[in-house]
Amino acid sequence: MLYDLIIIGGGPAGITAAIYASRKKLKTLLLTKHFRGQASKAKRIVNYPGFESISGPLLMKKFKNHLENFDVEIKEGKKVKKIKKLKGSFKVMANADEEYQGRAVIIASGRDPRPLEVPGEKEVIGHGVSYCPICDAPFFQDKTVAIIGGGNAGFEAALDLSKYAKKIYILEISSKVIADEITQEQVKKTGKVEVILNAKVKEILSKKENHALWCKGLIYKDLSSKKEKELKTDGVFIMIGEIPATDFARGLVEFNEKDEIVVDLKTCQTKTRGLFACGDVTNILYHQIVIAAGEGAKAALSAYNYLKETSEPL
Repeated sequence: MLYDLIIIGGGPAGITAAIYASRKKLKTLLLTKHFRGQASKAKRIVNYPGFESISGPLLMKKFKNHLENFDVEIKEGKKVKKIKKLKGSFKVMANADEEYQGRAVIIASGRDPRPLEVPGEKEVIGHGVSYCPICDAPFFQDKTVAIIGGGNAGFEAALDLSKYAKKIYILEISSKVIADEITQEQVKKTGKVEVILNAKVKEILSKKENHALWCKGLIYKDLSSKKEKELKTDGVFIMIGEIPATDFARGLVEFNEKDEIVVDLKTCQTKTRGLFACGDVTNILYHQIVIAAGEGAKAALSAYNYLKETSEPL
């Protein structure tokens, strides 16, 4: 089957693009691993117009419910592996051996959590190592956890976890934290959080229980004393930023130094005609939900104009 448009990603940018594409009567397929995006990690959103205050997961649920009112084919649980340029169309390869063909493609795949890349990390992802405190905080009731990263994300994670965990460590590699002062004050008031500065994580430790490996702590190097120390915890939350989910587009798009897809800021077009990108995966200046949604609309309208100009009337 040949689609007019294939959209990759189920965050605010991808969903908005799909809604606009449907309104333009484009035969549209949306491929996504899940309908969450970075927005779903926010405990409270107060700057999205129309909602004075709403949680990230609830806002994304409303996005998805809105999308389901439109004529868009949705395939969830799909991880795109590669995009190939054909004559007059694109082939999108997903999961193990699935292939989809579209006359135009919009990449709205957002960002993935940045891993620590230390020994032991991958082995216990989902078994004590997490990148999403809102998702996993309830599993750490009365437990001890460590948060890696002393920025806003790390301190906001501490606030989420303080409702459940009995003890929280925040490990920051530099000599000072960079979280907003007001967030630091809120964390301090919980009485549960200890900040460790000059701490470089070297390894995630694990133990075997019920035929599976589970996190039991970590080893970090104290950059002041140059000594390695062990910290016993039941979980480790890694909050050191995100990286654009762009590997599948290599060869068809230009990347900047941050691995973001470079687009024409007026049209969201990449260096390959018919291939567009929008939202946090691109080199737009600000990463905000409202901006990602706007970029999704722009990309869909640009894709419509491209299809109208390069083929028979739609």
